[in-house]
Amino acid sequence: MIFRFALIMLGAVLLAGCRGDSEAWYSVKDFADVPKADVHVHIFTDNPAFMEQARRDNFRVLNMAVDLNNSLAEVRSQWAFLKVQRSLAPDFVENITAFSMEGFEDEGWLDQSIAWLDSCFAEGALGIKVWKNIGMSYRDGAGKLVMIDDPRLDPIFDLMEERGIPVLGHLGEPKNCWLPLEEMTTNNDRTYFARNPQYHMHLHPEFPSYEEQVAARDRRLEAHPDLSFLAVHMASVEWDVDELAARLDRFPNMTIDLAARMGQVFYQTHHDREKVRNFFIKYQDRILYGTDLYATGDEDSEVLWKEMHDTWMRDWRFFVTDDSLTSSLVNESYRGLKLPQQVVDKIYLQNAQRSLKAFLSNDERTK
Repeated sequence: MIFRFALIMLGAVLLAGCRGDSEAWYSVKDFADVPKADVHVHIFTDNPAFMEQARRDNFRVLNMAVDLNNSLAEVRSQWAFLKVQRSLAPDFVENITAFSMEGFEDEGWLDQSIAWLDSCFAEGALGIKVWKNIGMSYRDGAGKLVMIDDPRLDPIFDLMEERGIPVLGHLGEPKNCWLPLEEMTTNNDRTYFARNPQYHMHLHPEFPSYEEQVAARDRRLEAHPDLSFLAVHMASVEWDVDELAARLDRFPNMTIDLAARMGQVFYQTHHDREKVRNFFIKYQDRILYGTDLYATGDEDSEVLWKEMHDTWMRDWRFFVTDDSLTSSLVNESYRGLKLPQQVVDKIYLQNAQRSLKAFLSNDERTK
């Protein structure tokens, strides 16, 4: 009888292992105790309020400059704020710089841009960001939109590839951008493009199509297969995880972040939770958590802290539980993915440490 009981217990243990019951899981109450990183924020102020909340919620942040108005002076101003934030919390803040398209066709633009980037790298920048002004707003002297695969940009990408410096790319926009407001799948897109009609491509059919924007980015990656490329905002292929998976398979050195695209994740989860969950598990080494939260110093601190905490907690609950959830980002309800602890750890910190060399000690970074 004892032998038979032992066999039954052994079988139960083996069966539990096959079902994955032995895997470790986080819960909502673990939120503040787990080291995490938000790899997509914009803190353009010397006010420490943002980082006060980040510390409370155990979040490191990757702070990035962006060429919002084709202005080098603006990029320099942002970089100054980024340096201040890092000086206030060097163990919690890493920085990404940018070059500006200002004077793109002027003699000396390339040398000036590389000199600027080099100065930022010397001051600790981990990489550079290219923004949607390339492809959506900056025009050359002939009035033509400059796309990201323009050969005049080759030397910048050649250099980053040669040096192994990551490039972060916000190129194009979500597919909703080319739809009427009432046909968009998420409320956050609907709100953003209602407020920013200059970027609502449904109103500007003379601009490149969604497909043309994504194809230009893909051609750039094809030309630089060894480039470490973080395609922010889910690579502008946020609308279908199957399409996004095809891109990740096609470009093995591409990773993605989730910044400002959780609405699309929630929307797809409502329609096919298992497909979305399988995507996150299969590509657990290629996904980085980010939000696109920002601060300019004009915010009321209490309001800022609440927005940050609520955003981070909303997403944590989605990833670590299988609760039935709702969000103002979408009209549909959805269930949390309840990802294994090892997957959550990768998405929330380890992938940033590996692919961006972020949030590491000096000894770890030089290994």
